[in-house]
Amino acid sequence: MNNINRILIEKPNLEELTKKYTVADLHFHSNHSDGKNSIDEIAKTAEKLNIGIAVTDHNEIQGAVEISKNQNILSIPGIEVTSKEGTHILVYFRKITDLKTFYKKNIKPNLGHDQMSSISLHLPEIIKAAKCFDSLTVFPHPFGSAYAGVCNSSLSAEQQASLLKAIDGIEVLNAGNMKKSNLRSAMLGFNLNKIVTGGSDGHSVSHMGKVVCYSDCTNTLNDFFNALKNHENKVIGKEISMIRKVTSHSMKLKSNFKNYQNIIEKNIQYGRAVLHLKSKMLRENFNLKAF
Repeated sequence: MNNINRILIEKPNLEELTKKYTVADLHFHSNHSDGKNSIDEIAKTAEKLNIGIAVTDHNEIQGAVEISKNQNILSIPGIEVTSKEGTHILVYFRKITDLKTFYKKNIKPNLGHDQMSSISLHLPEIIKAAKCFDSLTVFPHPFGSAYAGVCNSSLSAEQQASLLKAIDGIEVLNAGNMKKSNLRSAMLGFNLNKIVTGGSDGHSVSHMGKVVCYSDCTNTLNDFFNALKNHENKVIGKEISMIRKVTSHSMKLKSNFKNYQNIIEKNIQYGRAVLHLKSKMLRENFNLKAF
């Protein structure tokens, strides 16, 4: 299926979609990381909306494990890992037991001084570790702010090309993104012809379902996971309002307070990388004009 026909930038009509398809928000945060709501609140909202949910907390799986025990909703086991580079990567699993093992072997021993800090594994190491399981690796918000998205100036063009080749999929729509970033992400997913996913990146239940994936399959984890792997899903959604973005970012800042030093260090590194790139471009431009 051509990816360009699988990405719809419009408000999803969940009531109509759920009548025909299995629908899921594949990027959501609980109060086990930097989200506002408990797993119980998240599960009740997902059940009310009649959609599945992937609780993808930062460097943490307690919420994903907890919601997997709820038999009333479809839950996709997942985690959002903050790599050594500071760039985020989503990893989804067909089995909750695989998520637990992946976390125990690869994430927990390499955690930083705080949950929201970067772990000590680089992106290629995380991708390699995930490939030992029946999993899907996805770059969320690839054109997001600073270094959190893979398409950032701290990574060379060669590094980005290598990582994008190794990854399984691209999050083409993220409700917390700016419209311009989502358009660029959608185009990236189309050009790479990778698995395409989307999610609200919600930090409050009011964000849930603003971006969703849907597929014509049974409402089971196994079949929905297969649909993702086989490029048989579509992504639909739009960005949340600016007021909601401000509220969401406020919650993130509050949760990241303990991680302040790590963030400052990453921002300094990112700033140096941007300055180096700008200087290089200026020198190359000057040399071209000289000829």
